[in-house]
Amino acid sequence: MSDVITPSWRIENWFPDLDTLQKNSLKTYFTELIKFNKVVNLVSAKSLISADSTHFADSIYASLLVSKKVNKNEPLYDLGSGNGFPGLVYAILNLDQKMILMDSDERKCEFLKHIADALGLSNVVVQNKKIDLLPENTIAQAICRGFAPLPKSLLMLRKIAKSRSVLFHMKSSDWSMEVSQIPTQLCSIWQPALEAEYVLPENDIKMFVVRTDKLI
Repeated sequence: MSDVITPSWRIENWFPDLDTLQKNSLKTYFTELIKFNKVVNLVSAKSLISADSTHFADSIYASLLVSKKVNKNEPLYDLGSGNGFPGLVYAILNLDQKMILMDSDERKCEFLKHIADALGLSNVVVQNKKIDLLPENTIAQAICRGFAPLPKSLLMLRKIAKSRSVLFHMKSSDWSMEVSQIPTQLCSIWQPALEAEYVLPENDIKMFVVRTDKLI
């Protein structure tokens, strides 16, 4: 019989400045993710082993950066939230920010609701909807991870996003290629720029946050 590899949990070591409630909430989320991943395809089996770095640390870094740039009086959307990264992590770290987690997969939305309820996250609203069917001028600010390539995202959101809205896209090293593929006509609507970069602990993978501001 082959040995079963247990996913590691090293968030307390990597982020010592998190308070006790935040650390406990993140650990509970991690435990529930492992449990639910057996019946709902939330993350790949390979990435689950290093979930503390690949998913949690990634979302923590991005959340800490983005929280300094958003309007606390406006809801922050997590588009294509799915497994809750980064939206649930952001909500845990920013209890004063209303988070709207959107996904078209009903089972994943039930998972998101379960975690929000288990952690008592009153700042979280889960919406089981297709994003491209939202009314015009719905979103003022959003964050997304693994949602869609930048050209597709910006095309889909060109009417849904309000004038002067801001979107934060969590990306890997191919972010610049995605920016170069944005059609010229969309560049008259959106202004993309690299907002931040950081390195994931343990595996030293560099990640990026690309900001796109809607100009009109």
